[in-house]
Amino acid sequence: MQLPRRKLALKGAEILLEMEVDEGGVQFEDYFPSMMEGLGAEGFILELCNGFHLLMDVEKGLITLESLRRSTIELGLQEMGDDELVWMLSEGDLDGDGALNQTEFCILMLRLSPGLMEGPKQWVEEMCK
Repeated sequence: MQLPRRKLALKGAEILLEMEVDEGGVQFEDYFPSMMEGLGAEGFILELCNGFHLLMDVEKGLITLESLRRSTIELGLQEMGDDELVWMLSEGDLDGDGALNQTEFCILMLRLSPGLMEGPKQWVEEMCK
């Protein structure tokens, strides 16, 4: 699916996430390493959880297609179609239910941060020497 180019800046619960959606997929500006450094691991995960709560359907406790639709205006994504929102959900949906629980959301956010993944990559490389 070819996606139009869009920019998103999400500010809430002290999380800053910039995202660009284009034909190559979703590209994020990676502020997470500096956040991790400033907040520590526990504080950083708490902030990710706060971000999850901003996007979730309160009754279901999940980020759903409907909750994303409601959030699109706040996120600057009001022009995104359902296909694009479903695609975004599918990027992190590990259990195949079509929605993101808090763990899936946090894993997705960590997976999308090349800067955060650099540390574990270096640890594995050093262990394998």
